[in-house]
This record gives sequence, C-alpha cells and structure tokens, in this order.
Amino acid sequence: MPLAAALVAAATLLVVAGGCAPNGRLGAGFIDAASPPAPEATIRPKPGSWDAVHPPRGYRVVLLTAGHDAATATVAAVVKRWARAEHASLETVTTTRATAVDGIVRAIDLAPDLVVCAGTTLVDALALVTASHLHQQFLVVGAQLPEPTGNVTAATWPGASSRGREVPDTARSLRPDAFTLERSDAALRAGVASVLNDLTGIVIALD
Repeated sequence: MPLAAALVAAATLLVVAGGCAPNGRLGAGFIDAASPPAPEATIRPKPGSWDAVHPPRGYRVVLLTAGHDAATATVAAVVKRWARAEHASLETVTTTRATAVDGIVRAIDLAPDLVVCAGTTLVDALALVTASHLHQQFLVVGAQLPEPTGNVTAATWPGASSRGREVPDTARSLRPDAFTLERSDAALRAGVASVLNDLTGIVIALD
C-alpha cells in the first residue's frame, strides 16, 4: 500500500506539473549542459536549437507593450502571430513610459504563465517592479535589464539590446531597422523555450 500510494502521488504531481511543461526538448548547442549558465549570464545558443520546444496548449501569456514606434509594433505583431500558431492564450496590456509601472502591475494581476514585454521604454519600470514579484516570469524581447532578477529573461540581438536610461544606447544596442520580423520571431521563440526549460534570469544573445 505505501508503494501504491507513492505511485499515485507521483502520477498526480506529474499531471499538475505538466500544465506548463514544454512540448519538445532544447537541441544541442542551446547551452553547455556541463556548465549551466549562472544568474545574469549571457548565452549564445546555436541557431535553431530551440525550434523543437513549444508551449503547452493554452499557455497563458500577457503581451505588455509601451510605445508606438515601429520596433515595438514589430515585436507585438510577432507575439500575436506566435500565440495564434501555438494555441496560447493571449491578453494584451498597453501602457506608456509615464504609466509603465501601473501597466506592469496590471499584467502581473492577470496571473499569466509569462509576461512578454515589447518596447524599450519598459526597461526602467521593469527594473523597478520585477524584483518585488519574483513569482511572475517575464520575457523581454529586444531589450534587457541592467541587473535582472531570476524571473526576468531577455532575448536580444545586435541593434536590439537596449538597457534603458541607465546605460546610454549606441548603434550596437538600439537600431530601429534591426527589429525585423524574422529576428524578433527567433528571439521570442528562443526566449520562450528558455523560460519553459527553467533557464531564466539570463540574456539570450542571438547573432
């Protein structure tokens, strides 16, 4: 009987935990399995090493956007297209630089599996708020926090790695024409794959 009870408990745990388990596995070259990345580390995964990873159906995502610039619009469009393709549940919270803190709190209150952030103007507010809400996972696409906590993952590429007002931007860190659909899509998918595999609080730097 003790063994049977243990098996039932284990099966129940698997069912509960499976709600946010990824479909598919990370491929070789996403990280060095022998030396997992430390908090705040930057990894440079092999292109396509995240392609087999997909969220479970119904994965709950909030798209948090700030700004009406073309770069933000591109990332937002990619997130919406991805959500439809992956059958993820998507809600959108739109804010501005002046109301960004309130916007982040609204996104957290929706209790999603992941908040995906689009818009470099969010960086400073995210740095202020996210450390107080460690239970909530965030993915920043096309920007990064200067000192992220373990619940904030960033996916960047050349021209899309702004760190907000704390670190002055250069052509290498912020270039509007770098925000193409293809690069934004790759960054989103790599970032989600990383979060689903509990590789969080890091920067995923794509070429």
